[in-house]
Amino acid sequence: MGIYLFRRDVLIECLDNTFNDFGKHIIPATIKNKRVHNFNFQGYWEDIGTIRSFFEANLDLASELPRFNFFDMVSPIFSRPRFLPASKINGAAIDHAIISDGCIITRCQIQQCIVGVRSIIEEGSKLSRVVCMGNDYYETDASIQQHENAGQPRIGIGKGTRIENAIVDKNARIGAGCIISPEGKTGDVDHPLYYIRDGIVIIPKNGVVPDGTVI
Repeated sequence: MGIYLFRRDVLIECLDNTFNDFGKHIIPATIKNKRVHNFNFQGYWEDIGTIRSFFEANLDLASELPRFNFFDMVSPIFSRPRFLPASKINGAAIDHAIISDGCIITRCQIQQCIVGVRSIIEEGSKLSRVVCMGNDYYETDASIQQHENAGQPRIGIGKGTRIENAIVDKNARIGAGCIISPEGKTGDVDHPLYYIRDGIVIIPKNGVVPDGTVI
């Protein structure tokens, strides 16, 4: 794997354009008229330029021997401190998953998932191959009441909901008894509640999925 090195002023100049991909557009264009040097990099590298590659790279972190090792004492990884409480597991079957800080997980099944900070997963839910980004905040009683009055679920994943092969972005509200899966769907889909890209369902940031929704 080669890593391309740029001087800071050259890099700023190279980024001053409408290109949207570093490997496909910026580097080839720069090589034509700038001095660009290559460094032979032997460490972990993953191109996450597509939804599928981003999804698979994240799920790989939950495998027993991931290609990227968070627990390497020679090259330790330090995350940003959030000063959150430890996650609370009120009974759950968890298999090959990463559970971030501040989550509340209650009598559910989680298999091959990444569960982000402050995630709330209610009783009876089943998550399989899900990248759940978590939440930026804990919901107050007033917020819960306000959204219930508007017919919207609480923040998090509601009771008895099944989700598979999906990315759930931050602060999503997914109701009870929902089924979210790309199974049987072909091609890309743009829907008011969700998107499908590369065979993966995406619930957008701050998205709301009402009780009983089947995707």
